[in-house]
Amino acid sequence: MAGQIPQRFIDDLLGRVDVVEVVGERVQLKKAGRNFSGLCPFHQEKTPSFTVSADKQFYHCFGCGAHGNALRFLMEYDKLPFPEAVEQLAGRLGLEVPREGADDPRAQQREKKRKEGVNLLEVAASFYRERLKMQEGQSAQRYLQGRGLSPEVIATYGIGYAPGGWEALKQHLSAKGIGEPVQVEYGLLIHREDTGRTYDRFRDRVMFPIRDLRGRTIAFGGRVMGDEQPKYLNSPETPVFHKGRELYGLYEARQASSKLEQLVMVEGYMDVVALAQYGIHNAVATLGTATTEDHLSRLFRLVSRVVFCFDGDRAGRQAASRALETALPQMIDGREARFLFLPDGDDPDSLVRREGSEAFQDRVTCAMPLSEFLFEQAAQGRDLNTVEGRERFATQVLEALNKVPEGMLKSLLLESLAKRSGLAQSQLQALLDKRTADAAAKALPQWGPVEEPAADMVPEQAPPRSAARGRRQGAKLQTLSTVSRIVQLLLHEPRLVTSLPESLDWLPENSEEAPLCRALIELLRAGRYRSPQVVLAHFQGTEEGRWLSEIAAREPLLGREHRETELIDNVNYLKAMKEKSQPHAEIDALTEQFSALVKKKESGQKLTAQERQKFMQMLASNKRM
Repeated sequence: MAGQIPQRFIDDLLGRVDVVEVVGERVQLKKAGRNFSGLCPFHQEKTPSFTVSADKQFYHCFGCGAHGNALRFLMEYDKLPFPEAVEQLAGRLGLEVPREGADDPRAQQREKKRKEGVNLLEVAASFYRERLKMQEGQSAQRYLQGRGLSPEVIATYGIGYAPGGWEALKQHLSAKGIGEPVQVEYGLLIHREDTGRTYDRFRDRVMFPIRDLRGRTIAFGGRVMGDEQPKYLNSPETPVFHKGRELYGLYEARQASSKLEQLVMVEGYMDVVALAQYGIHNAVATLGTATTEDHLSRLFRLVSRVVFCFDGDRAGRQAASRALETALPQMIDGREARFLFLPDGDDPDSLVRREGSEAFQDRVTCAMPLSEFLFEQAAQGRDLNTVEGRERFATQVLEALNKVPEGMLKSLLLESLAKRSGLAQSQLQALLDKRTADAAAKALPQWGPVEEPAADMVPEQAPPRSAARGRRQGAKLQTLSTVSRIVQLLLHEPRLVTSLPESLDWLPENSEEAPLCRALIELLRAGRYRSPQVVLAHFQGTEEGRWLSEIAAREPLLGREHRETELIDNVNYLKAMKEKSQPHAEIDALTEQFSALVKKKESGQKLTAQERQKFMQMLASNKRM
């Protein structure tokens, strides 16, 4: 549903849900005095350092620093976007989430269209299931029986049959008053431009509904029962289906177990359902695409270990190499990726039928760790007994390590590389640091003028986007610029947005941070937010969000009683710079003096009495850096 979620509703919601209950459903907690404790779900640990306070309705990890309320926990643990996390919390209480601006005709039209699409696909799924049971579906029934699928598995995955006629589904939907344009838009009909004719996309195929995490049908995959091509046919991209994000079988895997530990990534629908037939319910498949970052992000929201299952031939190895490249940036501590290569000529379907469930599970357990596959790939075709071979081997591994997030895994991989290459770990670390620094320099934000997106292209509840792509996560912020200090103050004290001038023409046009500052101010004005956590939640999962979190982690220079003055002074300084109401040399001199005091204060050194007086005079006189 379109429209902003009112802040008053969010505050009321957080006041009514119990963070202990929300966290306790996902983390094993034990009573510890007035609080509850357990192992932190955000990093690996053996001794509990994760505490949940019923009194404060807050969680905090003394090990990794993770903290927040029930809403933040859902976003971090389940990796839910902000609006979905609110919807989930509201659903626990049976509440409907209100939206401001929902009376906007365009918003209403988009919402109506989305509902029509979801309802349409559910009707189509029901149609396919019914046709499987009828006389015309006997060929599909025999095919599924020949593949060893039980009625229970067929029902669990909602498998159906698309009749062989050209207009069977079209006529069924049209009889229900569903127009052909909508059927075309959601991929059920094909429209021929040359003749103007429309006809069913899926004909004489076994149909596999593709469901989202809520179990709603959002697309279909159809498989032929003979040798026709293409063997598999998927729905096209639609308003509710994006194949680079969705995974077949993920909904069913979650339904089968509330405590998934790992997921197995296979190639096709039949692999997923065949494994389910043998009691292996944690398999998922991509939808005709290579593994994407969105796929892995979704999987790692649910489990800590992903096992990629590939054919053992050359094509399978190439696909595994691509999956490795995609996985490396996702490998924060606590996550694990493994690679299982099947015997030549086998796929998961044929292998589990021949060897049985236990043998297949053993193969999964013994799958190659990401580290071994990484080193194997780098060593391929190189003679490690030569200096040149070891140099190329080390270079390729370092390139891969540059993509791995900082943490224990990266350190252990570097240590292993030193042993395998014969190079000193300190040398390798220096080379890696240089690569990281070079990459960080290239990743510095290039913020500039942004063309506003069309209203119907803005995602639900998404923050206004700048052209920023942010700074590398973990990059150290130096002394904050004036605009950055304004952002910092607004993050710590969202209420201060009311102290800003109505017009934002004081923001410098050539500032890297100005577009994001503008977006933050517009968000605060639109939502009337009081909680810094809720503000950051709007930018969760973006490069801007990581940069904002890093700024928010730094305590403002002055106490709360001086922050409004500091904010106004910053704005007045920017106004003066823009209008050039003060001589340029004077501004430069004041800037240099103030910067020197700020750097001294940030370094932990105490200001002298004279310096403190000068510092406060600069604030009071609106002469800022």
